[in-house]
Amino acid sequence: MSGLAIPTQRNLQLTPYVLGKSRREGTLAGGSVETGDVGIDLKYSLTPSLTLDATFNTDFAQVEVDDQQINLDRFNLFFPEKRPFFLENAGLFSVGMSGEAEVFFSRAIGIGADGGTIPIVGGGRVSGRLAGNTSVGILSMQTQEVRGLAANNFSVARVQRELPNRSAVGAIVVNRQATGGLARDNDYNRSYAVDGRFGFGQNGLVNAFVARTQTPGADGGQHAYQLGVTHNTEAWRLGAGYAEVAENFNPEVGFLSRDGGFRKVEVSANRNIRLREGSFWKFHELRPHASYNAYWNFDGLLETGRVHMDQHWQLRAGHEFHTGFNLTREGVTVPFEIFPDVFVPAGIYDHGEAQLVAFTNQGAPMSARVRLTVGGFFGGSRVNVAPQFRFRLSDTFNAEATWSRNDIDLPFGAFVTNLISTRMSYSFNPRVYLQALVQYNDRADLWSSNVRFGWLNQANTGLFVVYNDTQGLADSTLMRADRSLTIKFSRLLDLLN
Repeated sequence: MSGLAIPTQRNLQLTPYVLGKSRREGTLAGGSVETGDVGIDLKYSLTPSLTLDATFNTDFAQVEVDDQQINLDRFNLFFPEKRPFFLENAGLFSVGMSGEAEVFFSRAIGIGADGGTIPIVGGGRVSGRLAGNTSVGILSMQTQEVRGLAANNFSVARVQRELPNRSAVGAIVVNRQATGGLARDNDYNRSYAVDGRFGFGQNGLVNAFVARTQTPGADGGQHAYQLGVTHNTEAWRLGAGYAEVAENFNPEVGFLSRDGGFRKVEVSANRNIRLREGSFWKFHELRPHASYNAYWNFDGLLETGRVHMDQHWQLRAGHEFHTGFNLTREGVTVPFEIFPDVFVPAGIYDHGEAQLVAFTNQGAPMSARVRLTVGGFFGGSRVNVAPQFRFRLSDTFNAEATWSRNDIDLPFGAFVTNLISTRMSYSFNPRVYLQALVQYNDRADLWSSNVRFGWLNQANTGLFVVYNDTQGLADSTLMRADRSLTIKFSRLLDLLN
């Protein structure tokens, strides 16, 4: 039959929520504070491939808390995004060097520099694919005034065009503008970037981006760029790249691992040797590889250099171990506190370190992994031991325990750090679950527990009960306890189906 047009299916979904929370901060003798809130999310299919998402009084109470980290260097820690609203189509908005220099990083919205929550009034996003091979993403979010900080509007516009042979070109614009009564004149930050990837032949790929930021009062260079090339075959993975981030490149709605700018060179070569059964004991695959990564500041000082040589040995049973050796250089320009009352002086530190990684078949119901690193560290020595154990009982119960211990002996002080984490999940049925994350960080003398119960209705909506407990210790004495209990109920309303 001809002349019949199939109607375009449109989806309109509303997800309202209601929330109650009891919170106690400080000492256990203090009183609790009870609050309530309501909000709503909207999802509408503008076309089969283009979606509008809107949110009012945005809440992420049911999202797992961050994994704790201990910083033993002078650079910024990277915490991945966990909030579902920002994870959706996150790859479209990704421009820059992942974990090092990102033009846009959604954690800058609604999360402060100290990890505290900044309430989000609401916002919207249009994302998806237009006719042809063009993808677009437009995001705008508004935060509240909090703790003496001005409210801010965050806006992002992204376009990307797919080309033949794994190629693509794109551009992104990011803007933060202070709003409200606490906003100062010229309180804004903007970032602009173009990026692309270009395939050559069947195995080659070139990646590049060029970016610039605009910050009132900033002098000097505000640019960043990267050029990288890879050539991957079944037997070899080769890569090389160069990047430069200027001293005043300042993507406030992005992420920078190193302040003050840097130049980076990286080269890597990975060999993949797959063995015939019985040809070499019980090994299935050998992966020798080597890499070189170096960061210079703009005075020509090598701030970080690392030569990595490693051999991965994979058995046919799925077990694997790695034997590696690193040559490192750290150029410290400004003394920094690595541990309470322990400072690393300015200077050049050259060291070597050996590492061993071993793990059993990660697909088995029970598995284990351990990493051991022994070597020099800022003029002294470090021994790092990091075991991990996993247990899985079908789809019902999962448990994971990790421990990272650093025993560090420096000329100006010796100390030990421990970071312990236990994650468990039990599913009563496909819709009802109980999850827990318990962590201990002795660098901060901090215990934290995040326990989440969910009774799902559909599309990750339903009843959520979340208990958070953070306890600060000093010489094993409880000094501070922050506790909260949140009950949240959300319901998906599918209005057009």
